[in-house]
Amino acid sequence: MTLPDHLAEAASYRGDVRVRDLGTVAYAEAFEAMRQFTAERGPTSMDEIWLLDHPPVYTLGLNGKLIHVLDPGTIPVLRSDRGGQVTYHGPGQLVVYVLIDLARRGLGLRRLVYVLEQSVIDLCAGFEVEAGRRAGAPGVYARDAKLAALGLRVRRGCSYHGLALNVDMDLSPYAGIDPCGYAGLCVTRLRDLGVAVGIADIKSRIVPHLLDHLGYAHPEARAARHAA
Repeated sequence: MTLPDHLAEAASYRGDVRVRDLGTVAYAEAFEAMRQFTAERGPTSMDEIWLLDHPPVYTLGLNGKLIHVLDPGTIPVLRSDRGGQVTYHGPGQLVVYVLIDLARRGLGLRRLVYVLEQSVIDLCAGFEVEAGRRAGAPGVYARDAKLAALGLRVRRGCSYHGLALNVDMDLSPYAGIDPCGYAGLCVTRLRDLGVAVGIADIKSRIVPHLLDHLGYAHPEARAARHAA
C-alpha cells in the first residue's frame, strides 16, 4: 500500500499495529488515503491507527442530509462515506482513524463503536471528568454536551474513519450545522471541562486506551498501566 511520503514516514509500531501521528492533513487527502489503504490491503496487512487534525471543514456522512447544514459560511462542505450526519472538523480537535481488519481482531462494528467510546471515557476519567454514552446516539457526552463524535465505514471486512475528540478548538462553527443531525445539540471540549492540556498530550494518553481495548497492547504493557 503506497501513501504520500509525508504520511508514510510518520509511523511507530506497537506490537501488531502501526500508529501514525500525521499532524495536520486536509480532510480530502486523508479520506482518499484511507480509501486507498483499505482497497489495497491484504489479509496479512498490519492494522493502523492514524492521529491527526484537519483544517476547518464540514463533512456529511453517506446518508447525511443537507438540511442539517444551516449556514456554512466560508467553511467547505464535503461528502464522505462514513456513517452519521454532519459534523465539523478543525484545529484543536483530535481525529483518530482506525484502519482495522475486524474479522482478524474478532470485532463487530458495534463492538468497535463501544471500544472507541470507552477509550474516550477512560481518557476523561484520568482527568477526573465524568463522561458517558447516550442510547441511540453514538459518541461521548459530558455535562449534557457532545464531546466526541463517531463515524465509521466497513469495506471488505475492514474499518476506516473513526472518532473526533474536541480538545481545545473554536466551537463556534458548530452553530452553522445541526451537529450529528440533532438540532440544538450542545457540544463541548476538554478545555471547558477543566482539562488544560494540548493535543500532543491527549494523543499520548489516548493511544494506550485504544491499544488496550482493541487488544493490541502487549500483556506486560497492560499490566504496567493497571499497576500505575
